[in-house]
Amino acid sequence: MEKRDYYEALGVARSATPEEIKKAYRQCALKYHPDRNPDNPEAEEKFKECTEAYQVLSDPDKRARYDRFGHQAPGGFGFDGNFDFTNLDDVLGDLLGGLFGGAGRRGGRRRGVDLRYDLRISFMEAFSGAEKTITVPRNAACPTCKGSGAKPGTKPTPCPVCGGHGQVRFQQGFFSIARTCHRCGGSGRIIANPCEKCRGRGQVEEERKITVKVPAGIDTGQRLRLRGEGEAGEIGGPTGDLHVVVVVDDHPIFVRQGAELLIDLPLSFPQAALGDEVEVPTPDGSVKLKIPPGTQNDKVFRIRGRGMPTLEGHGRGDLHVRVFVEVPNHLSAEQEELLKKFAALSGDDIMPQSRSFWQKVRGLFED
Repeated sequence: MEKRDYYEALGVARSATPEEIKKAYRQCALKYHPDRNPDNPEAEEKFKECTEAYQVLSDPDKRARYDRFGHQAPGGFGFDGNFDFTNLDDVLGDLLGGLFGGAGRRGGRRRGVDLRYDLRISFMEAFSGAEKTITVPRNAACPTCKGSGAKPGTKPTPCPVCGGHGQVRFQQGFFSIARTCHRCGGSGRIIANPCEKCRGRGQVEEERKITVKVPAGIDTGQRLRLRGEGEAGEIGGPTGDLHVVVVVDDHPIFVRQGAELLIDLPLSFPQAALGDEVEVPTPDGSVKLKIPPGTQNDKVFRIRGRGMPTLEGHGRGDLHVRVFVEVPNHLSAEQEELLKKFAALSGDDIMPQSRSFWQKVRGLFED
């Protein structure tokens, strides 16, 4: 059976933001979760479908691969009919915990927040690849208490109200309702002796220097995911990731379209008319290009393999050279005289495009 488009499965546009994707998935989970639709295979399949879509579209790397290759992305996305709901804790924890009697987080061990860093690089750094050192402000695990929030030599104790679950339950009609514990605030722990450095938070603010390896061929808008370089999780929870969003500066000569490059090359009238061999700049040196006699304005020549590298490592794109004939602004008296003689000698024989144009014009009025 052919899979539905992931964006269609969640009911969002392809330009949807991460927040819009997350909101759409929460709505889908609320509607189709098996706990709300017992013995309903159709609802279960819908829930699996939107869960699979969310696990791809919420991951910047997987989403970029899906946008480019669709379901046929090289290596696939690792689905075998089972789903890792631990990665969906921040989406389903509160939702399922409140609606279905505590199926979400236990003890407040929440994954750290993902961070974003916009990295500006030059055109040549995108061409060759680079290593960039960035400074990222973030919350890190407290080095004194190792993230526990308790003073060294002491330990947090389970909350006596919720028993360490972080939630208290009560019956309301047919439903078992779970709410955040008012005593521990949902952490499931009581810290009698807080750490002096972090004051019981388990986290401290820091500025971390990180080396980012930028691969050759990267383009504006593409992301590099650095796992574990986001903010520390709460109460020993896993650390979030850092998403480095790349912005490539424009080049004064080359215009980029993916792995393809375009350059406008000026020619003199004698070069275009008589032909010539000219030097063409490329990102890694110049090459010679033969200009045939009678070359017209806006003619495009292709130089294979002299464009940008591809991220997949399959060689390079091409360089497209678009020529234009440059008309001189100032002429000497001798040059003017020679051009007048040239015009007088030209007639229609060497100007086929001009002759064809005026023949069409005359035909319009003769009809």
